[in-house]
Amino acid sequence: MYRYHRKELVTEMRMYEIKMIKPLTPDQARVKSMQDQVKRTQQAINAEKARQKIKAGQDQLRKIT
Repeated sequence: MYRYHRKELVTEMRMYEIKMIKPLTPDQARVKSMQDQVKRTQQAINAEKARQKIKAGQDQLRKIT
């Protein structure tokens, strides 16, 4: 939450907003990296499928007209 006070930006943080983030162990970091890679790959696959559907629809429209 931000409030302007006397032309200065004052930041208020509540205790529940602050979380301690522990560093990952090398094994945990490797697993997380692999999971992130899977998510990015799935997004890329979905984007490519959407592009192919759009292209197929455009080709179909060209054939009709």
